[in-house]
Amino acid sequence: MTITINASFLPQDDPDAALAFYRDTLGFEVRKDVAYGELRWITVGPVDQPDTSIVLYPPTATPGLTDDERRTITEMMAKGTFGTLVLATKDVDDAFSRLQAKDAEVVQEPTDQPYGIRDCAFRDPAGNLLRIQELA
Repeated sequence: MTITINASFLPQDDPDAALAFYRDTLGFEVRKDVAYGELRWITVGPVDQPDTSIVLYPPTATPGLTDDERRTITEMMAKGTFGTLVLATKDVDDAFSRLQAKDAEVVQEPTDQPYGIRDCAFRDPAGNLLRIQELA
C-alpha cells in the first residue's frame, strides 16, 4: 500500500495576510482561493511539489464547534499554540536570511538541535509556528 500526503490544514484568521505570507514571503504558489461568504480557504504549495498542498482555512468555520470552542481556538491562535508546520530546505541559514529580510517574525535563529537537526523557526501572520529543518 502506498499512502502520500496530499493536503494539510493550517488555520488562518486573515486570508489576505496569509496569502501574502505564503505566496510572497515563502514563495509558494497559490493553487486555489475559494470564498464562501466572508470566509476564504486558500490552497498553497511549493512550486516543485504539485501533489502536496497546505490549505489555509478559517478554523472557526468548522461545523459543529461550540461558541466556547471557537473562543478557545481564537485564543490559542493569538498565543501561537494552535497550528504548526515543519518545512525543509537544503540550506537553513540561507532560508533564514531570506525570510528575515522579508520581515517574517523570527522565533528562533538557525540552531543545531541536540537531536541532530539544524533548524530555525518563524511565525506566520496567524501565529502558526513554522519550523524549517535543514535536509542532510
